Amino acid sequence: MRHALITAGTKGLGRKVAEHMLKQNHSITVTYRSDEAKALSLLDDFPEDQDRIQIIKADVTKKEEIHYLIEKTLKRFGRVDFLINNAGPYIFERKKLIDYTEEEWNSMIRGNLDAVFHLMKAIVPQMRKQNFGRIINYGFQGAQSASGWIYRSAFAAAKVGLVSLTKTIAYEEAEYGITSNMICPGNITGEWKESCIEVSRKSRDEETPIGRPGTGEDVARTIDFLCQEDSDMITATIYEVTGGLDVIHRHR
Repeated sequence: MRHALITAGTKGLGRKVAEHMLKQNHSITVTYRSDEAKALSLLDDFPEDQDRIQIIKADVTKKEEIHYLIEKTLKRFGRVDFLINNAGPYIFERKKLIDYTEEEWNSMIRGNLDAVFHLMKAIVPQMRKQNFGRIINYGFQGAQSASGWIYRSAFAAAKVGLVSLTKTIAYEEAEYGITSNMICPGNITGEWKESCIEVSRKSRDEETPIGRPGTGEDVARTIDFLCQEDSDMITATIYEVTGGLDVIHRHR
């Protein structure tokens, strides 16, 4: 049985990824930061699979909590096959770089870049022992080309750095059967984050070229494909799951 560690895996996009992993008969460790009721609802939704689910409260911006997370995961399951770095703070207020506080800047870098470094630092040695591992990071449309993103400067800077880190670790760890790729979701908002493709096909989205809203299932299916054993030829790659929508320039 493969084991997936999914940060922020109890709500939003991460919740849908966690559910998909369970349906593929993998075991999972998921983290949450504050919403315990939502986190525990995962156990209610999968009552027959509770032995395959571990839920841990952890803030991935804090190294000591990352170390606790890894310790608990390895103690219970003995392995981590899929590291899915779903967690990452985001500032919804639209404001220019000059208006960001130092605290906001540091939060974006720590949560979206530093946290991935610390998680990989702790988990890659275990993946080496297994001679198998799949690392999935999250980015944004255009991150691979270091696109500027108006009003999202700190977040974008962290994710562009993560693109390079994603590719570098892929090159460095390929000999150990470890792949590293990035998923860049489109404009998936609100309830669509935990929704499925079948439901979205019944809803018209004039803004997205394919004509329907993006869903958490779109992201989860892509991650599932990249995590498969026979997907080892795919590494150091950036996947955009946007339905053709130009996310960056839609508000310009």
